[in-house]
Amino acid sequence: MTYGAKIIAQALHDLGVRVLFGLPGLPVTDIGQEGLYLGIRFIGFRNEQAAAYAATAYGYLTGKPGVCICVGGPGVFHVLAGIPHANANSWPLLVLAGSSETHNAGRGAFQEVDAITLLSPIAKLAVRPPSPELIPTFIKDAYRAAWFGRPGAAFVDLPANLILGHHDVPRNQLPALTEAPLSMAPEAKIRDIVNALKSAQAPLIVIGKGAAYARSEAQLRRLVESTGIPFVPTPMGKGVVPDSSTYNVSAARSTALKEADVVLVLGARLNWILSFGLPPKWNPTAKIIQVDICPDELGKNGGHPTLSVAGDIALVVDQIQAQLGSWQWQGKPSQFQRSLQAARSKNEDKAAKKAAITKLPMPYERAYDIIKKTLNGLSKPENGDIVYVSEGANAMDISRSIFGLEHPRTKLDAGTYATMGVGLGYAVVAYAAYNFPDPEGSAGSKERKKIVCIEGDSAFGFSGMEVETMARFQMDVLIFVMNNSGLYRGDTDSADKWEEKRRNTVTGTTTTGAGLTAWALGYETKYHKMAEMAGGIGYEVRTPEELRKATERGFKAKVPVVVNVIIDPQADLPMDFSWLDMAPPKKEAKFPFPCLVESDRGIIVVKKPRGPVRKQELATLILLRTMYTNFPEGDPELEKLMTDQDGRRRHITIPPGKIAWDAWEMLKSKADDRLPSQMAEMAHKTRTPFVQCIADVISPQNFYMDDKVVLIGDSLAGF
Repeated sequence: MTYGAKIIAQALHDLGVRVLFGLPGLPVTDIGQEGLYLGIRFIGFRNEQAAAYAATAYGYLTGKPGVCICVGGPGVFHVLAGIPHANANSWPLLVLAGSSETHNAGRGAFQEVDAITLLSPIAKLAVRPPSPELIPTFIKDAYRAAWFGRPGAAFVDLPANLILGHHDVPRNQLPALTEAPLSMAPEAKIRDIVNALKSAQAPLIVIGKGAAYARSEAQLRRLVESTGIPFVPTPMGKGVVPDSSTYNVSAARSTALKEADVVLVLGARLNWILSFGLPPKWNPTAKIIQVDICPDELGKNGGHPTLSVAGDIALVVDQIQAQLGSWQWQGKPSQFQRSLQAARSKNEDKAAKKAAITKLPMPYERAYDIIKKTLNGLSKPENGDIVYVSEGANAMDISRSIFGLEHPRTKLDAGTYATMGVGLGYAVVAYAAYNFPDPEGSAGSKERKKIVCIEGDSAFGFSGMEVETMARFQMDVLIFVMNNSGLYRGDTDSADKWEEKRRNTVTGTTTTGAGLTAWALGYETKYHKMAEMAGGIGYEVRTPEELRKATERGFKAKVPVVVNVIIDPQADLPMDFSWLDMAPPKKEAKFPFPCLVESDRGIIVVKKPRGPVRKQELATLILLRTMYTNFPEGDPELEKLMTDQDGRRRHITIPPGKIAWDAWEMLKSKADDRLPSQMAEMAHKTRTPFVQCIADVISPQNFYMDDKVVLIGDSLAGF
């Protein structure tokens, strides 16, 4: 007689599984324990959701399904988030869940749920073995389904009586599944692709995380180096070809997509991350050639319906290379190359200026620059000894362009679903995949890798308790929590103001500007204490030098380290989701001109600008125009103020982000003498070199007062 949990563990071992993720509980606890007896590591998480996310990333890093176990009922619901997450990213995941006894089905048994009906619509395969004899076969089928074809999630429901019972089942070892089947493209299709590339005036390669999953780095590096075609990686496609390559035009991504006429998209779907391959972000006449493991993706959105091919990226790129031979794209600089270089230089200069800002609290860019330079000094990027994990809104988006990668699969982020809560679980599995002996798949490395986690403070809150998981397994993960006291941005720039807003919130005074905003978090929360709680090390840093020292010490530590980085809350900046098509359109408001603004220094005339004016732009215009009018006409200081960063003399207003830094500093220094009191106060508080005004309180109605037109409302509300 064989214990059911042992049958399950043995089936997993036969398939080559060497690490299990999950959270123990009846009836699955003994699956993990029996696995330990067979040499399968079990990493117990503090939350099934984090375990499921972690297992998906393990599948990506190793190239074989990550396996997660959970209890039935609520455990299944917690794990549920990981299943569409795996499917969205095309990562292989196998979930094994316990369930109530079969003889109690439909009677309200302990944690009873019909998981097969629940998960069949979203899993590649959802099955329940009808008998103990079929447990190994059903597990093998689900493992294969998760792995073969387009990777995704598969599910096996295991009733308690099968797990906990003793069964008379013969020991028949399952044949190991060593690799997923791979396919090539028809040679005729390859000829068409090669002809399209050779005829291109502005070719481009887009490298997605599917190329990283396919282990196609050798083929892609050879293709890029031999042809000289520029490339743009998606966030997790970085490192397949080194970011340091002269052909990397990430810094000119927008220009590249708008001007390229033939684009070879390798392992990246034309979804929201790539603006669907459609105008206005893409050249409307571009031929977008997709190479994808899944035929269903071909021709989708902007993809070319006949040139695109299904197949393994490494094999297909080898086919393309063979037919290209020694062909190179244009030996002399083209207009496309000049456009890319100009855009790249401009954006790199802009990034360098942001990284050099010396104000406190530090902005993201300054903090990341310090972290990057310190880490690069401790471990050369070309060695590939650091794996970066990032999640959050601004925390992830801004870091993406700052931390360069030289090796594939050394970056994990929120992925296709932009899922929050993945970060710390990802860090755990990155450690397991790269640093545990005899890892599965091809993630193993002779050299240990340091796992560096960059978390937004909001994102950290989803899975912060997994710091204890790291400590339990002695994982020396270095975690940076970018603490701006809010989701996207903070609510205020001082503890006193935040406390006042909290009092208003608690007492129910939540009128505009009175209480905490919907995106507010605790002010400068002590996240570093989480590491200390679990036996790790915590640092709270506010200055560049403190951050540099904490980074250095954290990198060398042998325990989990949380560095709580207090950064600029940016409470005066609007939240911008312009990169999303679903962002609400900016509305125009009609105002009569000229209109007047009343201040304690008199009535200020605001002349009508050229073209339509949006409500928010009008508020900014009113504010800036009031500022400018208080500088005497012909004054050199006015000339300085009205000349933007590009040296262009403006006459009505300066676009957001265009005011010269030294002009802004001059304006702030003279604010008390030259500006109305409210505007002076606002100028002192605003840390960025442009003005943003809360426009919602401005009435679209004007009225006459003493034969003068006066704008109703305080254009400085919110400051």
